Amino acid sequence: MDVLAGECIGIGATRVIERIAAACHKTNHTPVLFEPCQSVDHGGVLFLVPFLYAQGLFDYKNHYAENINGYYDLDFTILLLAFMYLCRIKNPEQLKHYKPGELGKLMGLDRIPEAKCLRKKVKEITRQQKAKEWNTALAQKWVNKEETSIFYIDGHVQVYHGYKAHLGKKHVAREKLCLPGMCEFWVNNADGMPYFVVTGQVNEKMQEMILSEILPRLIDQIALKVDQQALDADPDLPRFTLVFDREASSAKFFKQLWEQYRVAVITYKKNVKDNWDENIFHTHKVEIEGNIVEMELAEKTIELEDMSMREVRKICDDGHQTSIISTNKKLSLILLAFYMFARWTQENFFRYMRQDYDLDRMFQYAVEQLNENITVVNPQYSKLCYHLKKVREKIARRNASLFLLIEENLKTDLDKSNLQKQAKIKEQLSILKDEEQELTLRRKEMGYKIKIKDMPPEARYNKLIGESKLFLNIIKMICYRAESAFGQILAAGYKKKLNEMRSLVKNLIKTKADILPDYKNNTLTIALYSLATPRDNEAVKQVCQLLNDTETIYPGTNLHMIYKIATN
Repeated sequence: MDVLAGECIGIGATRVIERIAAACHKTNHTPVLFEPCQSVDHGGVLFLVPFLYAQGLFDYKNHYAENINGYYDLDFTILLLAFMYLCRIKNPEQLKHYKPGELGKLMGLDRIPEAKCLRKKVKEITRQQKAKEWNTALAQKWVNKEETSIFYIDGHVQVYHGYKAHLGKKHVAREKLCLPGMCEFWVNNADGMPYFVVTGQVNEKMQEMILSEILPRLIDQIALKVDQQALDADPDLPRFTLVFDREASSAKFFKQLWEQYRVAVITYKKNVKDNWDENIFHTHKVEIEGNIVEMELAEKTIELEDMSMREVRKICDDGHQTSIISTNKKLSLILLAFYMFARWTQENFFRYMRQDYDLDRMFQYAVEQLNENITVVNPQYSKLCYHLKKVREKIARRNASLFLLIEENLKTDLDKSNLQKQAKIKEQLSILKDEEQELTLRRKEMGYKIKIKDMPPEARYNKLIGESKLFLNIIKMICYRAESAFGQILAAGYKKKLNEMRSLVKNLIKTKADILPDYKNNTLTIALYSLATPRDNEAVKQVCQLLNDTETIYPGTNLHMIYKIATN
């Protein structure tokens, strides 16, 4: 049947009449209709449908209008994207390597769309420009549910290798290079779960993004509300606390956050040169990512920018003292250390998302112009600084060589070749110093900052259109959260739960399953095939009962989902 259909309208396309009706614009909705199927690839992904519901995948209906025409509707398109990421199909182009009819049976249609069609559907969705609104609503929902008052902020550079956009260069720590790209600033919780993401226009620093983008959204829309009377009654009570790395570490910035917004911070202290007396340190047990860690901690009260702050230090195994600074006076010493060192959960989140969800993948390469009045660092000024630095390095090397020759000349008899070498180096130094003086004068005449409208047209900064990237990032956040929640339950009885839960979830997703619809009783039974070990099967068996208690209805149908193991 699939082969015969493939000769005319595509492999696996068996619902011919409905496809023709959609092509003639006589219908904009194709009903989901499951057929009994055995041994369907990636059948285990259906076990995550209740968790996708819980994390808000279908809350998009509060923000997006159903105006997609054709065979595949909005519900199907968004659920397909979520299933793709959970199955580690990282982009639409990779769909060509999977059987379209097999994935279609998984979702209640004859086949899934090809890459070109899926891209067109996503473009139609993102044309509504609702991604930021949806992300804010989801973040508010997650924060209220988790009662979060500690927010982690970190930047992630999305490197750009194309030629259409002119983007500013940013330092990419993982590459140890300065490369063109766009910087995304993510806000997560202490477990690494993401809330929302904002993208910089050009080369904004973290402090600037916190003040202009992140803080207004947290205070006005997302963070838990703190009663003004409680703030007035307790001068040490913060609205919430931000945790970030040394990039935004500045006592002046901390003071501004506290006095203007009543927001506390926890971060590393920069330029620490002194050591505290080791006798004031005491051993404390701190739990980080499920592991009990013993830390040697000490605390002092310091004053910076006429403001009292807390400084906590931890002695490392090599004797180095790591310094933490905070304006939160409510947290205990142990909690301060925990929240600071738990910042690595966000780094782990970035690493996992890059490897498993292709976080840096760009879905759309179109560009748009920036506000011409935005002021940026002058690229020509930066180039002059770079050349000046290299010239001064050459001068320093030649001065060192000249010094050695003079020392050698003083200790030995007069050598004509030595004098010739000195003369040659002095000549080179004279040329280099002239070049240094010329570069210094040119740099002095050139402004450090420049408006985008004053840049040469061929080098003028612009930016990539980010709506589709943000829309897909939201779906990736939901999938990551759903996978994490499912893994926590699935691996609850494992000793090394945090180490094994993600691999266990990925193995379950790849496992085949039987799909058995019963339209008479309105049920959809998912019978999962056996996993690798009896322990894994027992874990799945325990989860099945919990999932069945949720009475989840498959999207677009009236079918209650029933989960079980096929061997039972």
